[in-house]
Amino acid sequence: MDGLIVHETPPGPLRVMVAAFAGWPDAAEAATRGLRYLVRKLGARKFAEIDPEEFYDFTLTRPRTRVNRRGERTIRWPRNDFYHADSGGDSGGLLLYVGTEPNLRWRRFSGILTGVARQHGVELVVTLGALLDAVPHTRPPRVSGRASLPGLTQKAEWLGIRNSSYQGPTGIHTAFLAGCEASELPHASIWGHVPHYANRSPNPILSHSLLVKLHSLVSFDADLEEIREAGEKFGTELSRVVEKDNDLAPYVRRLERRYDAAHAEEEELPSPDVLVEDLEEFLKSQRDARDGGEAG
Repeated sequence: MDGLIVHETPPGPLRVMVAAFAGWPDAAEAATRGLRYLVRKLGARKFAEIDPEEFYDFTLTRPRTRVNRRGERTIRWPRNDFYHADSGGDSGGLLLYVGTEPNLRWRRFSGILTGVARQHGVELVVTLGALLDAVPHTRPPRVSGRASLPGLTQKAEWLGIRNSSYQGPTGIHTAFLAGCEASELPHASIWGHVPHYANRSPNPILSHSLLVKLHSLVSFDADLEEIREAGEKFGTELSRVVEKDNDLAPYVRRLERRYDAAHAEEEELPSPDVLVEDLEEFLKSQRDARDGGEAG
């Protein structure tokens, strides 16, 4: 496949693909840092990457130079890495992609992503993203998203992922998911809403929240305690800074009142195990229907 550099072949099918893109659709680096945490905790192995040469304007997305331990200067180009990992169950492995939103040729770039997904037997694509919003850091993070099929939309709503009606400037997520639609790949997107007044530092609160929602939708065996504790520490330090700011503190309290008024008491959700089992049955029914149609 042109533009793809393959290092090894993953063993067995990879039923679920999870993707995140650095850049505009990754406020406070919440999505990419969350997915890189998952890559580390699952011991995922890199098996392929996209050659960045034809997809970036390097005056806009600049490579970074570093000096290694031997004193040698190296260049780090925009990264687009594919990993494979054991999901911890019997429903196939995970394909994890952590990339960088390209400046050029979005449709061709998306075609590489969907090509890798089809090649490795992916049956569900989930993208993680993060955006800035007028929300308080002192409340449970707001999460929104979309899904391609009614069954997936219902399951997302069970998880508290409210359907997004956003219209406006868009990112690589939309182009990629349009490619999934053309390839008949079921897909869902999960977006964390980052407090706009706290967007200059990585936000582990949102990273943890995205992974919790993902875990209720996709089966994987990874300990999220470390990132949860990092989120608690970040929230405590941010609250301390906010309380010392005579302008910001009352503004955050107004956001809290608005948040509380907008969130009525939610219904109790099914357990994550029940949701994952239900999703696996849903995917199996889609696979059986597709196989039946092909046989006919």
